[in-house]
Amino acid sequence: MDKIHVPVTNAYDIILERGLLSKCGTLIRELELTSAEHFVIITDDHVDKLYTDTVMHSLQESRFQAEKFVFPHGEASKSAETLLKIYSFLCEKEITRSDCLIALGGGVVGDITGFAAATFLRGISYIQIPTSLLAQVDSSVGGKTAIDLPEGKNLVGAFKQPCAVLCDFDVLKTLPREFLIDGMGEVIKYGMIANAELFYKLAEYDLETIQTHFDEIIPACIRIKRDVVAEDELDNGLRMILNFGHTLGHAIEAYYHYETYTHGCAVAAGMCLMTKYCGNPEEYSLLKACVSRYQLPTDADLSVSVQELIPLCGNDKKRAGYHLRYIVCSPIGTAKIHRDSLSEFRKHFERNIALS
Repeated sequence: MDKIHVPVTNAYDIILERGLLSKCGTLIRELELTSAEHFVIITDDHVDKLYTDTVMHSLQESRFQAEKFVFPHGEASKSAETLLKIYSFLCEKEITRSDCLIALGGGVVGDITGFAAATFLRGISYIQIPTSLLAQVDSSVGGKTAIDLPEGKNLVGAFKQPCAVLCDFDVLKTLPREFLIDGMGEVIKYGMIANAELFYKLAEYDLETIQTHFDEIIPACIRIKRDVVAEDELDNGLRMILNFGHTLGHAIEAYYHYETYTHGCAVAAGMCLMTKYCGNPEEYSLLKACVSRYQLPTDADLSVSVQELIPLCGNDKKRAGYHLRYIVCSPIGTAKIHRDSLSEFRKHFERNIALS
């Protein structure tokens, strides 16, 4: 069993071990991860069929009381409507502030469960059990929780750290291929922003070989995020580097109504666009080749122009007043935060497009 400590205001551990899911109840009890005796597992209908019974059985074997709430999978469920249904279920089950939620699933499940935990009864505890690659390396760590609005992604949320993250690499064996591809968008991001050695390793692997290196790759990504979050818990400075590719990536998701490109795929294309027009040709070529090795889309796969995407960046939560903050990674393995007005951002891209 490996532990990665996250030294934030309410510090917690990320526990990594193969086969962890079937003994999560024992770990919660023996490691005293929470004082709760009553749990509500929140998950989606895909994950429910695979893992809820295992988690429920483990909790009950450790003499915990456990319920479950299941909602339809997909980004469309990360909504106020689903959140209200979760609140109603928690009321129905008489959940109190001494009880605990468990987010069992990918990024959507983790985001909405965390936000429910942050707001129900003005805050109750929750545990993350991420079951997708994207959630294990990124969204389950750091305490960002949110739901989407029709006007944009993650526009309503709260910082709410979990009391633990339980990470079982074995669950990735049952991930559909497209979910592995999606998660690799965020994995590549970590190499780009903070670890050139990691990036060049990824550039040598492909979707088949990378799976034999998850025991090494996933903790490396988590440690990068841990270090960034520990320095800037509330996303006022350094933590913004974690948004490399996201300014245009979120715009891509919104342009296609969250139907054509999943989050990791949109981030991959967003990283390529940002590097093409804000980096240099060699870095762009290396990134594009790496992204393609994992069957992720590059900017060349989009049927939308940068000019069409830029207005959608105006709804991005990373705006500060009239200014947009975006990340450039040049050279690979480093990240720099840029701050421009939306009009300056547009002009910058238009100039570089004209030169390309």
